[in-house]
Amino acid sequence: MNKKKYIFFTGGVVSSLGKGIAISSLGYLLQSRGYKVSILKLDPYINVDPGTMSPYQHGEVYVTDDGAETDLDLGHYERFLNQSMARFNNATSGQIYYEVLKKERKGDYLGATVQVIPHITDAINEKIKYVGEQTDSDIVLVEIGGTVGDIESLPFLEAIRQFRLSHDPDDTLVVHLTLVPFVAGANELKTKPTQHSVMRLREIGLQPDALLCRSDRELPAPVKQKIGLFCNVRAEAVIDALDVETIYEVPVQYAQVGFDQLVLRKLGLNLRSMDISGWQNRVERFKNVQRDVTIAICGKYVELQDAYKSIIAAFTHSGMENDVHVNLKWLNTESLTPDIMETEFKDVAGILVPGGFGERGIEGKLASIRYAREHKIPFFGICLGLQCAVIEYSRNVLGIKDANSTEFDANSPHPVIHLMETQKSVKVLGGTMRLGTYPCQLKPNTKAIKAYKKSVINERHRHRYEFNNAYRQQLEEAGMVISGISPDGELVEMIELKDHPWFVGCQFHPELKSRMQHTHPLFRDFVAAALKFQSGIETE
Repeated sequence: MNKKKYIFFTGGVVSSLGKGIAISSLGYLLQSRGYKVSILKLDPYINVDPGTMSPYQHGEVYVTDDGAETDLDLGHYERFLNQSMARFNNATSGQIYYEVLKKERKGDYLGATVQVIPHITDAINEKIKYVGEQTDSDIVLVEIGGTVGDIESLPFLEAIRQFRLSHDPDDTLVVHLTLVPFVAGANELKTKPTQHSVMRLREIGLQPDALLCRSDRELPAPVKQKIGLFCNVRAEAVIDALDVETIYEVPVQYAQVGFDQLVLRKLGLNLRSMDISGWQNRVERFKNVQRDVTIAICGKYVELQDAYKSIIAAFTHSGMENDVHVNLKWLNTESLTPDIMETEFKDVAGILVPGGFGERGIEGKLASIRYAREHKIPFFGICLGLQCAVIEYSRNVLGIKDANSTEFDANSPHPVIHLMETQKSVKVLGGTMRLGTYPCQLKPNTKAIKAYKKSVINERHRHRYEFNNAYRQQLEEAGMVISGISPDGELVEMIELKDHPWFVGCQFHPELKSRMQHTHPLFRDFVAAALKFQSGIETE
């Protein structure tokens, strides 16, 4: 291909319709037809990135190999495409305005008045073109965050309007994701929300080429014809986007209705052969799994599961790998006390303590870890989960009752977890943690090396605090295994316990590298250990 093609995804009616899943699914289908694709997420918020945002505001912060803190949709892109994203795959209004203002301060605009048009819109379009250049993609898919009508999204939509004007008509495509609700009282599918959403889009100067219609049922031909007539779209370009059991069914459903074929025709591209039977068989097998296992997630954002989006996905992948449905039991560690442990964990075959920040809920996490350790329940600690495991072991095995992290007690007499040396001079919070991929050397004859089947791994990090090496010898002599360290031997990256069936902690975030077709080995083995534990309970 000589010319790159661009597909823009916009959303309407309501948020959370699943643009990230939709664009990832289309990307997977195009990739399966032999086209090289990449995806850019444009986020309208003014924050430079989500790194300093509360999970209640943003959900999970997704970290890329190159250390960018990005939107959680990049996780969907990676999991569907089996392709690592980078810093340039996510851009926010904050980043774009910041770059334009830096140019203005340097005098790059030669004294001109800096305006949204053309300076901001030009900067947005440069971001779009840059993704294609950096990835050598045939097709660049661009997701615009928010919904049509949001004032924050207007510069992005205007940029796309200009972008389309500067390209040949068959080089760009606009797909609008909308909602067609079924009103039970009227026993009718309602098209007015979609009509009004498209009307707002057309007022901006963007005519959608295809409409993805989210609905809980297929749209009858007359409904599609009505939508097409009022939205100036051919009826065959009104595509069913049906509710499904698992998000990994979405590409299969899109293929069945010919969404990818429609897109290729409109872009003037060849309809190459495609085989997604492997993906489809994996999904169908998983849907027909007959056994379940329950794993507790002990955290402080359990009512906001977007904060653990990648962990949930990794459990789906590991369930597929182990032919089991993983039921997640969400336990708020703020209210989780030792006296209710037996009741809360009676049906649990594994306990996971995820990453996080701050002192809130820490005592509940420590109590959960102690229960897992003493009752030989498979345990997995991620980032803060590893740190809490070290604190719990120090207090209850080593007998250091006031062992703590300096994150929770700056004056702790026994800081078994402390601030990294490189973090002590840091004053600015955004983008200053230990971020991105770092190598780790695994110790022979450990659960870690059994899982990975290699001695050197590369995993993604997001933390400021670390294992304090001053307590390393004491902990090892007491039975804690340091199973993963940085190549220079300075940073403890993984821990295990000798006298436990499966007790593993890691300072990195393995959930960020689990993919639909490549389950992360630690999650795979954790679920396998939980199944083994559960079978022991069932045979007692």
